[in-house]
Amino acid sequence: MEKVIYKSTAWWVWAARILVGLLFIFSGLVKINDPLGFSYKLEEYFEVFHIGFLNSLALSLAIILCSLEIILGFALLIGVRAISVAWGLLLLIIFFAFLTFYSAFFNVVQTCGCFGDAIPLTPWQSFSKDMVLLLLIIVLFKDRRNIRPLFNAKTCDQLLIASAVISVGFGLFTYNFSPVIDFLPYKVGANILDEMKTPPGAQPDEYELTYNLKNKKTGATKTMTNTEYLKTNIWKDNNWEIIGQPESRLVKRGFTPKIRDLAIQDAQGNDYTKELLSNPFNNLVIVAYDINKADGDAIDRLNALAINLSQNFNTRMVMLTSNSAQFTQAYSKQHKLMFEIFYADEVPLKTMVRSNPGILLIKNGTVINKWHYHSIPKYDELVKQYFQQ
Repeated sequence: MEKVIYKSTAWWVWAARILVGLLFIFSGLVKINDPLGFSYKLEEYFEVFHIGFLNSLALSLAIILCSLEIILGFALLIGVRAISVAWGLLLLIIFFAFLTFYSAFFNVVQTCGCFGDAIPLTPWQSFSKDMVLLLLIIVLFKDRRNIRPLFNAKTCDQLLIASAVISVGFGLFTYNFSPVIDFLPYKVGANILDEMKTPPGAQPDEYELTYNLKNKKTGATKTMTNTEYLKTNIWKDNNWEIIGQPESRLVKRGFTPKIRDLAIQDAQGNDYTKELLSNPFNNLVIVAYDINKADGDAIDRLNALAINLSQNFNTRMVMLTSNSAQFTQAYSKQHKLMFEIFYADEVPLKTMVRSNPGILLIKNGTVINKWHYHSIPKYDELVKQYFQQ
Protein backbone atom coordinates (compact mmCIF):
# COMPACT_ATOMS: atom_id res chain seq x y z
CA MET A 1 0.00 0.00 0.00
CA GLU A 2 1.35 3.40 -1.01
CA LYS A 3 2.19 5.60 1.95
CA VAL A 4 0.52 9.02 1.96
CA ILE A 5 2.96 11.88 2.49
CA TYR A 6 1.45 15.08 3.87
CA LYS A 7 2.92 18.53 3.50
CA SER A 8 2.88 20.84 6.50
CA THR A 9 -0.47 22.55 6.89
CA ALA A 10 -0.60 26.35 7.04
CA TRP A 11 -2.28 27.92 10.05
CA TRP A 12 -5.02 29.48 7.95
CA VAL A 13 -5.98 26.05 6.59
CA TRP A 14 -6.27 24.77 10.17
CA ALA A 15 -8.35 27.83 11.08
CA ALA A 16 -10.65 27.28 8.08
CA ARG A 17 -10.93 23.58 8.93
CA ILE A 18 -11.99 24.25 12.52
CA LEU A 19 -14.34 27.13 11.67
CA VAL A 20 -16.09 25.35 8.79
CA GLY A 21 -16.36 22.10 10.73
CA LEU A 22 -17.90 23.74 13.79
CA LEU A 23 -20.29 25.89 11.73
CA PHE A 24 -21.56 22.92 9.75
CA ILE A 25 -22.08 20.90 12.93
CA PHE A 26 -23.87 23.80 14.62
CA SER A 27 -26.04 24.48 11.57
CA GLY A 28 -26.99 20.82 11.28
CA LEU A 29 -27.72 20.44 14.99
CA VAL A 30 -30.06 23.44 15.32
CA LYS A 31 -32.05 22.23 12.30
CA ILE A 32 -32.15 18.55 13.18
CA ASN A 33 -33.37 19.63 16.62
CA ASP A 34 -36.56 20.54 14.73
CA PRO A 35 -36.61 18.49 11.50
CA LEU A 36 -40.34 19.02 10.99
CA GLY A 37 -39.84 22.80 11.04
CA PHE A 38 -37.02 22.50 8.49
CA SER A 39 -39.23 20.28 6.31
CA TYR A 40 -41.81 23.11 6.23
CA LYS A 41 -39.05 25.40 4.94
CA LEU A 42 -38.14 22.88 2.25
CA GLU A 43 -41.78 22.78 1.19
CA GLU A 44 -41.64 26.56 0.70
CA TYR A 45 -38.71 26.10 -1.68
CA PHE A 46 -40.52 23.27 -3.48
CA GLU A 47 -43.44 25.61 -4.12
CA VAL A 48 -41.12 28.36 -5.38
CA PHE A 49 -39.49 26.00 -7.88
CA HIS A 50 -42.82 24.34 -8.79
CA ILE A 51 -41.76 20.91 -7.55
CA GLY A 52 -44.51 20.46 -4.99
CA PHE A 53 -44.64 16.74 -5.79
CA LEU A 54 -41.59 16.44 -3.51
CA ASN A 55 -43.55 17.60 -0.44
CA SER A 56 -44.07 14.02 0.68
CA LEU A 57 -40.27 13.63 0.83
CA ALA A 58 -39.65 16.90 2.70
CA LEU A 59 -39.23 15.34 6.14
CA SER A 60 -36.86 12.61 4.93
CA LEU A 61 -34.83 15.16 2.98
CA ALA A 62 -34.73 17.46 6.02
CA ILE A 63 -33.24 14.73 8.23
CA ILE A 64 -30.80 13.67 5.50
CA LEU A 65 -29.58 17.22 4.77
CA CYS A 66 -29.17 18.09 8.46
CA SER A 67 -27.37 14.81 9.15
CA LEU A 68 -25.12 15.40 6.14
CA GLU A 69 -24.10 18.81 7.51
CA ILE A 70 -23.19 17.29 10.87
CA ILE A 71 -21.36 14.33 9.32
CA LEU A 72 -19.34 16.49 6.91
CA GLY A 73 -18.48 18.99 9.65
CA PHE A 74 -17.39 16.23 12.03
CA ALA A 75 -15.46 14.40 9.30
CA LEU A 76 -13.59 17.62 8.48
CA LEU A 77 -12.62 18.13 12.12
CA ILE A 78 -11.20 14.63 12.54
CA GLY A 79 -9.71 14.64 9.03
CA VAL A 80 -11.31 11.44 7.74
CA ARG A 81 -11.68 10.93 3.96
CA ALA A 82 -10.57 14.51 3.39
CA ILE A 83 -10.86 14.54 -0.42
CA SER A 84 -14.44 13.23 -0.46
CA VAL A 85 -15.40 15.52 2.42
CA ALA A 86 -13.94 18.56 0.66
CA TRP A 87 -15.98 17.78 -2.45
CA GLY A 88 -19.09 17.25 -0.35
CA LEU A 89 -18.65 20.56 1.48
CA LEU A 90 -18.04 22.45 -1.77
CA LEU A 91 -21.10 21.03 -3.52
CA LEU A 92 -23.31 21.55 -0.46
CA ILE A 93 -22.29 25.19 0.06
CA ILE A 94 -22.79 25.95 -3.65
CA PHE A 95 -26.27 24.46 -3.39
CA PHE A 96 -27.09 26.47 -0.26
CA ALA A 97 -25.63 29.66 -1.76
CA PHE A 98 -27.83 29.28 -4.82
CA LEU A 99 -30.94 28.90 -2.66
CA THR A 100 -30.14 31.87 -0.43
CA PHE A 101 -29.26 34.10 -3.40
CA TYR A 102 -32.47 33.12 -5.18
CA SER A 103 -34.48 33.85 -2.02
CA ALA A 104 -32.82 37.23 -1.54
CA PHE A 105 -32.82 38.41 -5.16
CA PHE A 106 -36.36 37.33 -6.00
CA ASN A 107 -37.71 37.94 -2.46
CA VAL A 108 -39.49 34.59 -2.28
CA VAL A 109 -38.55 32.76 0.96
CA GLN A 110 -38.11 35.33 3.73
CA THR A 111 -35.99 33.14 6.03
CA CYS A 112 -33.83 30.35 4.68
CA GLY A 113 -33.84 28.31 7.89
CA CYS A 114 -30.03 28.03 7.82
CA PHE A 115 -29.86 28.03 11.61
CA GLY A 116 -33.46 26.96 12.15
CA ASP A 117 -35.49 29.14 14.50
CA ALA A 118 -32.49 29.58 16.81
CA ILE A 119 -30.93 32.39 14.75
CA PRO A 120 -33.35 33.77 12.13
CA LEU A 121 -31.48 35.34 9.22
CA THR A 122 -32.72 37.47 6.34
CA PRO A 123 -32.05 36.07 2.85
CA TRP A 124 -29.19 38.55 2.24
CA GLN A 125 -27.64 37.74 5.62
CA SER A 126 -27.86 34.05 4.77
CA PHE A 127 -26.27 34.60 1.37
CA SER A 128 -23.43 36.64 2.91
CA LYS A 129 -22.81 33.86 5.42
CA ASP A 130 -22.70 31.31 2.59
CA MET A 131 -20.21 33.44 0.65
CA VAL A 132 -17.85 33.54 3.63
CA LEU A 133 -18.20 29.78 4.04
CA LEU A 134 -17.60 29.28 0.32
CA LEU A 135 -14.30 31.18 0.54
CA LEU A 136 -13.19 29.12 3.54
CA ILE A 137 -14.17 25.86 1.82
CA ILE A 138 -12.26 26.86 -1.33
CA VAL A 139 -9.17 27.27 0.89
CA LEU A 140 -9.76 23.76 2.24
CA PHE A 141 -10.52 22.35 -1.19
CA LYS A 142 -7.24 23.61 -2.65
CA ASP A 143 -5.32 21.99 0.23
CA ARG A 144 -7.58 18.93 0.57
CA ARG A 145 -4.77 16.41 -0.03
CA ASN A 146 -2.86 17.73 2.96
CA ILE A 147 -5.65 17.54 5.55
CA ARG A 148 -4.30 15.12 8.15
CA PRO A 149 -6.51 12.72 10.12
CA LEU A 150 -6.39 13.02 13.91
CA PHE A 151 -6.58 9.24 14.40
CA ASN A 152 -5.74 6.10 12.48
CA ALA A 153 -7.94 5.16 9.51
CA LYS A 154 -9.96 2.49 11.36
CA THR A 155 -10.78 4.77 14.30
CA CYS A 156 -11.73 7.63 11.98
CA ASP A 157 -14.09 5.41 10.01
CA GLN A 158 -15.70 4.13 13.22
CA LEU A 159 -16.20 7.69 14.46
CA LEU A 160 -17.68 8.68 11.10
CA ILE A 161 -20.19 5.82 11.21
CA ALA A 162 -21.07 6.73 14.81
CA SER A 163 -21.69 10.37 13.83
CA ALA A 164 -24.02 9.25 11.04
CA VAL A 165 -26.01 6.93 13.33
CA ILE A 166 -26.27 9.55 16.09
CA SER A 167 -27.29 12.32 13.66
CA VAL A 168 -30.06 10.35 11.97
CA GLY A 169 -31.17 8.88 15.31
CA PHE A 170 -31.37 12.32 16.89
CA GLY A 171 -33.46 13.58 13.97
CA LEU A 172 -35.89 10.68 14.29
CA PHE A 173 -36.12 11.24 18.05
CA THR A 174 -36.87 14.97 17.83
CA TYR A 175 -39.44 14.35 15.11
CA ASN A 176 -41.25 11.77 17.24
CA PHE A 177 -40.89 13.48 20.64
CA SER A 178 -40.63 17.25 19.93
CA PRO A 179 -37.46 19.41 19.79
CA VAL A 180 -35.03 19.03 22.69
CA ILE A 181 -34.66 22.83 22.78
CA ASP A 182 -37.72 24.81 21.74
CA PHE A 183 -36.81 28.05 19.95
CA LEU A 184 -40.39 28.83 18.92
CA PRO A 185 -42.48 31.69 20.39
CA TYR A 186 -44.90 29.13 21.89
CA LYS A 187 -42.21 27.49 24.04
CA VAL A 188 -42.87 26.49 27.64
CA GLY A 189 -42.90 29.58 29.86
CA ALA A 190 -43.85 31.99 27.08
CA ASN A 191 -46.94 34.16 27.49
CA ILE A 192 -48.73 34.06 24.16
CA LEU A 193 -50.67 37.29 24.74
CA ASP A 194 -47.46 39.18 25.61
CA GLU A 195 -45.71 37.79 22.54
CA MET A 196 -48.53 39.22 20.40
CA LYS A 197 -48.22 42.77 21.76
CA THR A 198 -46.44 45.74 20.23
CA PRO A 199 -44.95 47.90 23.03
CA PRO A 200 -45.82 51.62 23.16
CA GLY A 201 -43.47 53.75 21.09
CA ALA A 202 -42.21 50.85 19.00
CA GLN A 203 -41.24 51.86 15.49
CA PRO A 204 -43.47 50.42 12.74
CA ASP A 205 -42.19 49.18 9.39
CA GLU A 206 -41.16 52.00 7.03
CA TYR A 207 -42.26 51.74 3.41
CA GLU A 208 -41.33 53.74 0.32
CA LEU A 209 -43.94 54.36 -2.36
CA THR A 210 -43.03 54.68 -6.02
CA TYR A 211 -45.39 56.63 -8.31
CA ASN A 212 -45.70 56.34 -12.07
CA LEU A 213 -46.60 59.80 -13.43
CA LYS A 214 -47.76 60.98 -16.83
CA ASN A 215 -48.02 64.51 -18.19
CA LYS A 216 -51.51 65.04 -19.69
CA LYS A 217 -50.24 67.67 -22.16
CA THR A 218 -46.96 66.25 -23.44
CA GLY A 219 -47.44 62.55 -22.69
CA ALA A 220 -44.07 62.47 -20.88
CA THR A 221 -43.71 59.93 -18.05
CA LYS A 222 -41.79 59.95 -14.80
CA THR A 223 -41.14 57.58 -11.95
CA MET A 224 -40.41 58.96 -8.50
CA THR A 225 -40.63 58.02 -4.85
CA ASN A 226 -43.13 59.56 -2.45
CA THR A 227 -40.30 61.66 -0.94
CA GLU A 228 -39.37 63.09 -4.35
CA TYR A 229 -43.04 63.56 -5.19
CA LEU A 230 -43.56 65.82 -2.18
CA LYS A 231 -40.15 67.54 -2.30
CA THR A 232 -40.44 68.64 -5.93
CA ASN A 233 -44.02 69.89 -5.44
CA ILE A 234 -44.99 68.14 -8.66
CA TRP A 235 -48.26 67.22 -6.98
CA LYS A 236 -49.25 70.89 -7.30
CA ASP A 237 -48.98 70.72 -11.10
CA ASN A 238 -52.36 69.63 -12.46
CA ASN A 239 -50.71 68.51 -15.72
CA TRP A 240 -49.15 65.51 -13.95
CA GLU A 241 -51.33 62.59 -12.93
CA ILE A 242 -50.56 59.31 -11.17
CA ILE A 243 -50.97 56.27 -13.40
CA GLY A 244 -52.00 53.00 -11.76
CA GLN A 245 -51.35 52.01 -8.19
CA PRO A 246 -48.15 53.10 -6.40
CA GLU A 247 -45.62 50.35 -5.71
CA SER A 248 -44.71 49.77 -2.06
CA ARG A 249 -41.22 48.70 -0.92
CA LEU A 250 -40.08 47.94 2.62
CA VAL A 251 -37.24 50.33 3.48
CA LYS A 252 -36.71 49.63 7.17
CA ARG A 253 -38.20 46.87 9.24
CA GLY A 254 -39.66 48.06 12.53
CA PHE A 255 -40.67 46.13 15.62
CA THR A 256 -42.38 42.85 14.83
CA PRO A 257 -44.11 40.83 17.57
CA LYS A 258 -42.91 37.24 17.83
CA ILE A 259 -46.51 36.12 17.31
CA ARG A 260 -48.36 38.19 14.73
CA ASP A 261 -50.50 35.74 12.79
CA LEU A 262 -52.60 33.99 15.44
CA ALA A 263 -56.34 34.60 15.25
CA ILE A 264 -58.71 32.08 16.81
CA GLN A 265 -62.32 32.03 15.60
CA ASP A 266 -65.42 29.92 15.98
CA ALA A 267 -67.35 28.41 13.07
CA GLN A 268 -69.25 31.69 12.58
CA GLY A 269 -66.05 33.77 12.38
CA ASN A 270 -66.30 35.34 15.85
CA ASP A 271 -62.92 36.13 17.40
CA TYR A 272 -62.10 34.11 20.54
CA THR A 273 -58.34 34.72 20.70
CA LYS A 274 -58.26 36.83 23.86
CA GLU A 275 -61.01 34.89 25.63
CA LEU A 276 -59.31 31.52 25.19
CA LEU A 277 -55.79 32.71 25.97
CA SER A 278 -56.71 34.78 29.04
CA ASN A 279 -58.38 31.86 30.85
CA PRO A 280 -57.13 32.11 34.49
CA PHE A 281 -57.39 28.34 35.02
CA ASN A 282 -55.45 25.43 33.61
CA ASN A 283 -56.90 24.61 30.21
CA LEU A 284 -55.77 22.19 27.56
CA VAL A 285 -55.47 23.22 23.93
CA ILE A 286 -55.28 20.45 21.36
CA VAL A 287 -53.61 21.56 18.13
CA ALA A 288 -54.39 19.60 14.99
CA TYR A 289 -53.49 21.77 12.01
CA ASP A 290 -55.01 19.11 9.72
CA ILE A 291 -57.38 16.63 11.37
CA ASN A 292 -57.39 14.58 8.21
CA LYS A 293 -53.68 13.86 8.71
CA ALA A 294 -53.77 13.68 12.52
CA ASP A 295 -53.02 10.47 14.38
CA GLY A 296 -56.45 8.94 15.03
CA ASP A 297 -55.39 6.96 18.10
CA ALA A 298 -53.99 10.11 19.69
CA ILE A 299 -57.26 11.98 19.04
CA ASP A 300 -59.17 9.18 20.81
CA ARG A 301 -56.81 9.27 23.81
CA LEU A 302 -57.15 13.06 24.05
CA ASN A 303 -60.91 12.74 23.84
CA ALA A 304 -60.91 10.32 26.80
CA LEU A 305 -58.66 12.75 28.68
CA ALA A 306 -61.10 15.58 27.93
CA ILE A 307 -64.04 13.61 29.32
CA ASN A 308 -62.26 12.85 32.62
CA LEU A 309 -60.88 16.35 33.14
CA SER A 310 -64.15 18.10 32.31
CA GLN A 311 -66.10 15.85 34.68
CA ASN A 312 -63.69 15.94 37.60
CA PHE A 313 -62.09 19.38 37.32
CA ASN A 314 -64.41 21.33 35.02
CA THR A 315 -61.40 21.86 32.75
CA ARG A 316 -61.94 23.57 29.45
CA MET A 317 -60.47 21.64 26.53
CA VAL A 318 -60.50 23.06 23.03
CA MET A 319 -59.19 21.96 19.68
CA LEU A 320 -57.62 24.33 17.18
CA THR A 321 -57.60 23.31 13.53
CA SER A 322 -57.32 24.86 10.08
CA ASN A 323 -59.79 22.48 8.47
CA SER A 324 -63.14 23.77 7.25
CA ALA A 325 -65.96 24.02 9.79
CA GLN A 326 -68.10 21.64 7.74
CA PHE A 327 -65.45 18.92 7.64
CA THR A 328 -64.45 19.40 11.29
CA GLN A 329 -68.01 19.24 12.59
CA ALA A 330 -68.65 16.05 10.63
CA TYR A 331 -65.41 14.57 12.00
CA SER A 332 -66.35 15.63 15.55
CA LYS A 333 -69.74 14.00 15.27
CA GLN A 334 -68.30 10.80 13.83
CA HIS A 335 -65.67 10.46 16.58
CA LYS A 336 -67.89 11.85 19.37
CA LEU A 337 -65.33 14.51 20.33
CA MET A 338 -65.97 16.14 23.70
CA PHE A 339 -63.94 19.31 23.27
CA GLU A 340 -64.88 22.67 21.77
CA ILE A 341 -63.52 23.32 18.31
CA PHE A 342 -62.09 26.60 17.06
CA TYR A 343 -60.30 27.59 13.88
CA ALA A 344 -56.99 29.27 13.05
CA ASP A 345 -54.58 29.51 10.14
CA GLU A 346 -52.39 26.50 9.46
CA VAL A 347 -49.07 28.39 9.80
CA PRO A 348 -49.35 29.43 13.48
CA LEU A 349 -50.80 26.03 14.36
CA LYS A 350 -47.73 24.32 12.89
CA THR A 351 -45.60 26.69 14.95
CA MET A 352 -47.42 26.06 18.24
CA VAL A 353 -46.32 22.44 18.51
CA ARG A 354 -44.43 20.19 16.12
CA SER A 355 -47.00 17.44 16.30
CA ASN A 356 -50.34 16.61 14.70
CA PRO A 357 -52.08 16.49 17.08
CA GLY A 358 -50.14 18.19 19.84
CA ILE A 359 -51.29 19.47 23.21
CA LEU A 360 -50.56 22.61 25.22
CA LEU A 361 -51.39 23.28 28.85
CA ILE A 362 -52.11 27.02 29.14
CA LYS A 363 -52.94 29.24 32.10
CA ASN A 364 -53.42 33.03 31.84
CA GLY A 365 -51.95 32.86 28.35
CA THR A 366 -48.72 31.24 29.58
CA VAL A 367 -47.63 27.88 28.17
CA ILE A 368 -47.22 25.68 31.25
CA ASN A 369 -46.21 22.61 29.25
CA LYS A 370 -46.62 21.05 25.81
CA TRP A 371 -46.49 17.52 24.48
CA HIS A 372 -46.11 15.57 21.27
CA TYR A 373 -48.87 13.01 20.76
CA HIS A 374 -46.30 10.26 21.38
CA SER A 375 -45.71 11.58 24.91
CA ILE A 376 -49.20 12.60 26.08
CA PRO A 377 -49.23 12.26 29.89
CA LYS A 378 -51.67 9.86 31.49
CA TYR A 379 -54.68 11.27 33.32
CA ASP A 380 -53.31 10.47 36.80
CA GLU A 381 -49.93 12.06 36.02
CA LEU A 382 -51.57 15.19 34.64
CA VAL A 383 -53.87 15.57 37.66
CA LYS A 384 -51.08 14.99 40.19
CA GLN A 385 -48.71 17.49 38.61
CA TYR A 386 -51.06 20.29 37.50
CA PHE A 387 -54.56 19.95 38.98
CA GLN A 388 -53.98 18.98 42.62
CA GLN A 389 -52.02 22.02 43.78
